[in-house]
Amino acid sequence: MRRLPFFLFLFCLVHSQALRADAPNVILILADDMALGDLASLNGGISHTPNIDRLKKEGLWFENAYSGSAVCAPARAALFTGRYPHRTGCVTLNMPKYPVLSRIKTSETTIGDLMKKAGYATGLIGKWHSGMGDEYHPTRRGFDEFEGFIGAHEAEGYFDYVLELEGEKHRVNGQYLTEELSARAVKFVKRHKHHPFFLHLAHYAPHRPLDAPEASKQPWLKAGYDESTATIYVMIEIMDRGIGELIEALEDEGLKEKTLILFASDNGPDPLTGARFNRNLRGMKYEIHEGGIRVPFIMHWPGTLKPGSREELIHLTDVLPTIMEICGQRIPNELKLDGRSFAGLLSGESVSLPKKRYWQWNRKDPRYGHNAAMREDHWKLVRPFVTRNIPKPNTAKPFVLYNLADDPAESTDVSQEHPERFERMKQDMKKWATEVEASRVK
Repeated sequence: MRRLPFFLFLFCLVHSQALRADAPNVILILADDMALGDLASLNGGISHTPNIDRLKKEGLWFENAYSGSAVCAPARAALFTGRYPHRTGCVTLNMPKYPVLSRIKTSETTIGDLMKKAGYATGLIGKWHSGMGDEYHPTRRGFDEFEGFIGAHEAEGYFDYVLELEGEKHRVNGQYLTEELSARAVKFVKRHKHHPFFLHLAHYAPHRPLDAPEASKQPWLKAGYDESTATIYVMIEIMDRGIGELIEALEDEGLKEKTLILFASDNGPDPLTGARFNRNLRGMKYEIHEGGIRVPFIMHWPGTLKPGSREELIHLTDVLPTIMEICGQRIPNELKLDGRSFAGLLSGESVSLPKKRYWQWNRKDPRYGHNAAMREDHWKLVRPFVTRNIPKPNTAKPFVLYNLADDPAESTDVSQEHPERFERMKQDMKKWATEVEASRVK
């Protein structure tokens, strides 16, 4: 039996807080350091991603999707809370060195909290990277089940790593990490097939340390690609294969049309692994240029969601409210979200999304004069990146302004041609920095 038209389905859902019998399962898949240009459908077939490209072809592709940060932990904070990472307290990425600055404050509500309260079975498989310590453990942040690792310090390699399973840590040798996480995701689906579930599958691939079966690299090495790029493409291929196995499990259990899948990456490609094709976008991980913060983003829900592509600018802070609306759950009034639901876009409706979006990152305590950006329509204001290390007090460079409609490569400063806009956006950026910093330290 075919579902109601999507807008009627949403109307019914948003007028009832109780979990409906036909509420969709949700699988949120996040790659780590995967570039837009890593999809075979976007790089002319250099890589091999048939299953992710299948999701893209059968689902809704967002051409202008942005992370919440240029690095992983703050990006995840934005995804989990629907708020700018600075507000959550999670502003940098090295948890052992900066434990307080790399965790989501306990006063924040996560998507795990909300989905669990709504009646979903909640699980996180893979990388957490949102706080060390008992209070910040995934099972204290809304996830019923956790099978994974807290941070990169526990994933020493893809054939040698530590996984936490049922509260106990186990060292794994010989089993490739990505395959292990994929297999556990399939088991989660089968285990919860009779009850609505929310699964966050947080892959580590293709994050460093680069590692993959030697024989699998040969096609790319023979084609002339360097060792690093060949390894990354194998890592992505293995992740893609696991996603295919997850889709197959949904089909086998009759859950494919009952399950909303979201796929994204936390940020752009890591410069320490070398440059590779990324649709000619400027910058990489750590930088707030397009190559560091624009990410692949797919929503897939066969039978309900019409395939296609959208040009609207969306942001990882929008994911929480979007999922909640689709699942028929209201956002508690006390939550002050920066993101907005774009659920209406799934049925071709227009939605009111924030007109201004902001980014900033530096190692350790935030310094808003470094590596910051604001986008309003096709205009992008940038406070340039200087270093991925702790910036010195006087390293800030002046703001520049780009017109992405004419200059997607961010190559030409047009601030002199648009002085009023330039000054207004600078003031908006300063106001935002003051506001989110006040939220962070309170």
